[in-house]
Amino acid sequence: MSNQKKLSRREALRMMAVTGVTGFTGLYAFQASANSIGAMVPGKGWLKQGPKSDGDGTPLQFIPKTTPDPHPLKDELKKYPKCPYCGMDRTMWNHSRHLVHYDDNLVDGTCSLHCLAISLSLNLDRGPKAIYVADFGSDSKIKPLVNVDEATYLTGSDLPGTMTKQSKMAFSSPEAAKSARKSHGGDLADIDEALTRTYLGMAKDTAMIRKKRAAKRKKMKS
Repeated sequence: MSNQKKLSRREALRMMAVTGVTGFTGLYAFQASANSIGAMVPGKGWLKQGPKSDGDGTPLQFIPKTTPDPHPLKDELKKYPKCPYCGMDRTMWNHSRHLVHYDDNLVDGTCSLHCLAISLSLNLDRGPKAIYVADFGSDSKIKPLVNVDEATYLTGSDLPGTMTKQSKMAFSSPEAAKSARKSHGGDLADIDEALTRTYLGMAKDTAMIRKKRAAKRKKMKS
């Protein structure tokens, strides 16, 4: 990833962070209130109150909790089994998963581009050394990860989206992405364009997620 791309991407994230993240963190606060069933805590399920830790109430609470990892792709799904922002199983959602390796060797493994966007927004002073995405075009049961700079995204197709109404799936081969577009529609994009569309759609996606979580809490209470 070139230095120029790192800088432009970081500046873009600074501009778009506020609108995209406020709604999502507000969801967590709402779910953790006394009158709700609780919050979905990754790896722990639904809890009445999230575990307390140093930095709670500040951006520090969103810093990846894992130890520095210079080789994040080795046994990646074992080390990062759950998305830290929504709790979803990354093996189950391996076809849309992402992983960001920050320049201090901290790692966030997410279920989707939506949750990757949250990680990048919350870690503005931590530069991404590399970002990886699942190759949706692979025939493997567990889709392999490829560097996002070498991937082509198909956005807005009729393929099911993960944490979003507007699907955004990545392909290691531009030809595979073009072939999928013929069958499923949509537009081709690089990672920067796909991230921009993710942030622009964050309000609607957050509203959709709130509705689904509310329905799940209601069902659990009944």
